[in-house]
Amino acid sequence: MSFNLFGKKQKNLLSNAPVMTSNLLDKRIFSVSEITRHIKNLLEDDEKLCDFYLRGEISAPKQYNSGHTYFTLKDEKSQINCILFKRNCENIKFNLEHGIKVIIKGSIEVYEPRGSYSVIVEEIQPDGIGALNLAFIQLKDKLEKQGLFLDKHKKQLPKFPKTIGLITSLNGAVMHDVLNVLKRRYPLVKVLIIPTTVQGKEALNSIVNSIELANQDDYNIDVIILARGGGSLEDLWCFNEESVARAIFQSKIPIISAVGHETDFTIADFVADYRAPTPSVAAEKAVPDINELKKLINNFNERISNTITNLIKSNKSLLSQIANRPVFKRPLEAIHAYYQNIDSLEYMLKTKTSQSMILKRKRLEILDSKLSALNPRAILERGYSIVMKDNKILKNANEVKIDNNINVILYKGELEAKVKNIKL
Repeated sequence: MSFNLFGKKQKNLLSNAPVMTSNLLDKRIFSVSEITRHIKNLLEDDEKLCDFYLRGEISAPKQYNSGHTYFTLKDEKSQINCILFKRNCENIKFNLEHGIKVIIKGSIEVYEPRGSYSVIVEEIQPDGIGALNLAFIQLKDKLEKQGLFLDKHKKQLPKFPKTIGLITSLNGAVMHDVLNVLKRRYPLVKVLIIPTTVQGKEALNSIVNSIELANQDDYNIDVIILARGGGSLEDLWCFNEESVARAIFQSKIPIISAVGHETDFTIADFVADYRAPTPSVAAEKAVPDINELKKLINNFNERISNTITNLIKSNKSLLSQIANRPVFKRPLEAIHAYYQNIDSLEYMLKTKTSQSMILKRKRLEILDSKLSALNPRAILERGYSIVMKDNKILKNANEVKIDNNINVILYKGELEAKVKNIKL
């Protein structure tokens, strides 16, 4: 029945199916895992692919929380995935940015679960420019965009500092050069030396800690000199670290940067409040020259003396005229004349005052008599009285009625009465 069910149509379907030849049966059939593992072995065991250099352009770099960085390396025709593990990231001075050209050292690794391959990066350096130079340029551009180099953030150096903080190494000639210049130019200043490592791995934290220490209020430092002698880019690299730059920027005390020779420039120079080409120049900039101050004071004294002398000369004739006046020759005559004038004025003042008092007294007497005449109590004293009803003075008999209570105010005393009769 099964054969009859499919019939001829089934026969046509079978005729279109591929024929399993004896050659195919003889071939080995791999699983996906097997072929992937085979490819992995081929690539990873190839000596040429175990330790090679690769040139290309970085595309879409991304760093994860794990610290690993993934990016694509490409040229005009192809691209390949790359992985930079955290342990190797720490040895790279510059930032991996999109579009920069690099040369990497690495090996091929196949990730079997996805059947993909990547380059495991061990070392990486810029193509055409040194890694430290690129890192310098990258950090300089970053901090410049953030405004750390702007003049508005630069602090003014004090004209007459009392205490200077010197951040430098105790070894070498820099410390002695700075101290000699300070002693020669301004021996009044106090110098607080902060021993600092200025080269090597420990230099980064040492410089930052020294800047923070110098900013403590207990030391009352007015200006800081950050100094180091010359050296290679690698030797001076601690002054190109971001943490050092930010420590300088955040310092409350103005900082003079004196790192390397005149031709050496570091990130610290751009952030500092003043950049000196050499440590000796930094010392000269930090303090005034006491000899120049002495000259300035002497010039001031001479100018003041000349001014006084000129004033005396210009006013000598005027003083002579004043001295020849009669008042200075016979001063008692003038004094007696003043006394006579004062006596005369005193007599006139007393006379006028007395006359004025008499007139005013008469005027008061007249006003007093008028007030006495108009005083109601004076009228009552002559025998008159005031009759009131409900606190109102009565002027007419028709204002009351029989049996109304009235008040009679006399010169002395007051009467309460009742109306018995009214005559109009």
